[in-house]
Amino acid sequence: MSEKLHLKPEDEFPDDLSTVPDRELQVLDSQVQRQLDYEYVAEGGPNPETEFRHEDLDEEFQDRDDR
Repeated sequence: MSEKLHLKPEDEFPDDLSTVPDRELQVLDSQVQRQLDYEYVAEGGPNPETEFRHEDLDEEFQDRDDR
């Protein structure tokens, strides 16, 4: 997993989050959240790709909680 603090919309993102280990998923979630925060402050709103990623991560966390 990347050492970056943010995950820009053009950066790679897993196609299947169900294959990502829990710890890496948490890092990925943190990177996406930091990117969202940046976009709101610097750009006035989120990039649609970042929003989609955030929603995908939320769904994956919910699926894992339900198991």
